[in-house]
Amino acid sequence: MPKRKVAALEKVEADLVSLQYKIRRDPRSYAQEFYDQWLAYDAQRQIFVSSPATASNEDVKKFHDLVDLVAHVANLYPEITAPFPDHLKELLNQHHAVLDKELREKIVGSLVLLKRKDVIDSTSLLTTLFPILINTPSKTLRSLLYTKIISDLREANSKSTNHKLNRTIQTVLHNLVTSDKTSTKGMWACRITRELWRRQVWTDARPVDVMKEACLSDNEKVVVGGVRFFLGGDKEREEALEDDASDDDIDLKKVKHQGTINKKTKKRSKQYEKAIEKIKKQEKKKHAPHPLNFSALHLIHDPQGFAEKLFQKHLQNTKNKFSLENKLLVLQLVTRLVGLHKLTIISLYSWFVKYLSPKQTNVTSFLASLAQATHNLVPPDVIEPLIVKIANEFVSEASAVEVCAAGINAIREVALRQPLCMNDTLLQDLVMYQKSKDKGVVMAAKGLQSLYREVYPELLQKKFRGKQATMGLRSGEIKLRKFGEEEEGGIEGLELLSRYKEEQKKKKAAEEEEDENGEKKEKKDDDEEDDGFNSDEWEIGSTDSESSGGWIDVSSDEEDDGPVKKKARKHKGDDDGEAPDLVDTEKEDPAVEAERIAKLATTTILTPADLAKLQELRREAKLDKMLGTTQSKRKKELIAKHIEDGVTAEDIELPAMLGKKSTKEERVALAREGKPGREEHKSTQAIRKSKKEAEGKSTTNKEKARKKNFLMTIGKARAKNKRSLVETKKALTNHIAKSKQGGRRRNGV
Repeated sequence: MPKRKVAALEKVEADLVSLQYKIRRDPRSYAQEFYDQWLAYDAQRQIFVSSPATASNEDVKKFHDLVDLVAHVANLYPEITAPFPDHLKELLNQHHAVLDKELREKIVGSLVLLKRKDVIDSTSLLTTLFPILINTPSKTLRSLLYTKIISDLREANSKSTNHKLNRTIQTVLHNLVTSDKTSTKGMWACRITRELWRRQVWTDARPVDVMKEACLSDNEKVVVGGVRFFLGGDKEREEALEDDASDDDIDLKKVKHQGTINKKTKKRSKQYEKAIEKIKKQEKKKHAPHPLNFSALHLIHDPQGFAEKLFQKHLQNTKNKFSLENKLLVLQLVTRLVGLHKLTIISLYSWFVKYLSPKQTNVTSFLASLAQATHNLVPPDVIEPLIVKIANEFVSEASAVEVCAAGINAIREVALRQPLCMNDTLLQDLVMYQKSKDKGVVMAAKGLQSLYREVYPELLQKKFRGKQATMGLRSGEIKLRKFGEEEEGGIEGLELLSRYKEEQKKKKAAEEEEDENGEKKEKKDDDEEDDGFNSDEWEIGSTDSESSGGWIDVSSDEEDDGPVKKKARKHKGDDDGEAPDLVDTEKEDPAVEAERIAKLATTTILTPADLAKLQELRREAKLDKMLGTTQSKRKKELIAKHIEDGVTAEDIELPAMLGKKSTKEERVALAREGKPGREEHKSTQAIRKSKKEAEGKSTTNKEKARKKNFLMTIGKARAKNKRSLVETKKALTNHIAKSKQGGRRRNGV
């Protein structure tokens, strides 16, 4: 049977991809052809709307291609394709559970494409996809919709923040969490919010309110999602920033080198230009001002009320059936809030009592949470029973060394934040554990002693105070802060600038005094030089009988001034006759110094020179502290460290881990870390070769020659054997000359 000739128009109708290309180039000329395809699409759509499950594979394929065609050219025929987005939304909303997998993905992709072509807006797209995401049983469709929603929100906020769209979506998520607190649907609100927070698309307080409501939900999974956001969301955001920075790194030197050794083509030149543009963008990002991204814990509205609700609903409530692991997560969030915002929840501390036992599962996490929940505004009477309980349960000679070290370290972490919770008898007992045979216990006890040397040395016996604490007590530098007393705020390092200015004033006054004394002396010398002598000092000759013979009585200065004063004995190490003392007696009263600093802060405008000097003095003070020339303020540093990061179980277990001897298996594992396994064992040369290949570098000419086919090298070998000494010398001379010039390509020139 002869092959039937196909007309040109029939070919166009059959080939939808070709028709799409031609329509894009000339929409007017192919308007009729598109209208025919639109009628075909509408007919197929009605079949699918009536019975999508009974459609054949051919009908599905045909409808799939027609949807693809219309979606790509819908913006060219807006009047004809006006109902097209509503058709897709209706089909997806009503029949997403029974539609073919590929057709369903095509409809979702077509809606996204229409949004990119500005046929529909982001709000319309997201409000269509979000209900399907929550209700669909298909895992693949959920994954697809989640990806599309996140990418669309990122794209909408790429150039500038789209506040209107963000508010709409955040309201939808908030309503989803609060409408049904027992449902797991709130998990999607947690996932979307956390991902957009990680990517820094949402950075304000509204997403924090959504996660706050998730934490107060009745569903355990939703609660855990919200709690994990507050405990780890900020760290994830920082890691995402670091990953983005490392992914964008381009080896410009390598790209340039490839351009010099390979043949120059347009493609390679474009790659080089793109690499330069990317590097310029990176430099621009580096010099751009850093955005003020506050932590989620700082953006919570009414942290006191939120912490109380969390504690009462999920921890204090005996009807709550959360697992211990999830309860610990909630406890960590409550204690982080209490420590960060200095909240007061008195019932929280009495709740801890039943969990402070060495037999309790994850007891170090409970100890870390107790330390987190302590701050200087917690009454010492509330904390002291807990300290005594830890000391009785954990710290004794009968306890295991790991338990004892963990107990002392937990007491130290609590005392670091509220030193008034300790009494002298208990402290003395704990400090004596530095005579223990275990290294971990000794380190924990010495750490507690060092802390109280700085914050409350009066509580220690004199022999345990140390030199710095004794001197500080005598001079008044170390002063116990009363309960509720806060340190005065102000500009950091202003006291250094004040002291520096006072020293400069004294120095200037001393120099002026020296100059005045010098001028007086010079004037006196000039007067003496005018006459050559001072006539006032000479006695006029008298005609008395004394002058005739005998001696004139001359009285010495010492006799006139009275008896000679004894010289003060100068002790070894004294300067200008001043006796040494352990305490600087010239030190200014702290109250006067504080008044002077306050006056400087409130009445003086700091000039750019003052600010530069202040920065220099701060730097010098930090250097002195690092070198150990000044007493370190570890209390402030340790508290500041744990305010943002929080205290972990590892911090409590650290002394015991350091003091513990590692087993043979642990030492072997540590030695093997970072090394290839025995099955992957390679020689050093093979490792270097694989490393070179991974970096995209080529092999050397020697290696290439070694791999060459023998028959290709036999001719050269025979010719070499036949060469005379003169020819060999000539070849070597030419080789050396070429090498000096940079080889065959003259790279050295």
